[in-house]
Amino acid sequence: MVEDNQDTKAPQAEGKGERASIENLRVLENIEVRMTVEVGRTEITIRDLLRLSEGSVVELDRLAGDPLDILINGTMIARGEVVMVGERFGVRFGEIVDLEKRVQGI
Repeated sequence: MVEDNQDTKAPQAEGKGERASIENLRVLENIEVRMTVEVGRTEITIRDLLRLSEGSVVELDRLAGDPLDILINGTMIARGEVVMVGERFGVRFGEIVDLEKRVQGI
């Protein structure tokens, strides 16, 4: 019987903790962070780096049409696609990382 009481109390405590965490985040809402959209990555040798010149092409690890990684301060928070917003590029968010994982990474 004691185990049943403990089990029912645990989720309530977690719920209060989650609410407190979200309320604590509100204090941080106006802090600016750097958002980066990553098309892809690759590794090259220093020799190849030194040989790069205008017009050089470097192959990335993504296929054309693959979603782009959206990072905040270097932590991936979502995937998306490039869109045009007037004459500027924008990004449309698609798959978004769970809120708790996003906050832990930032």
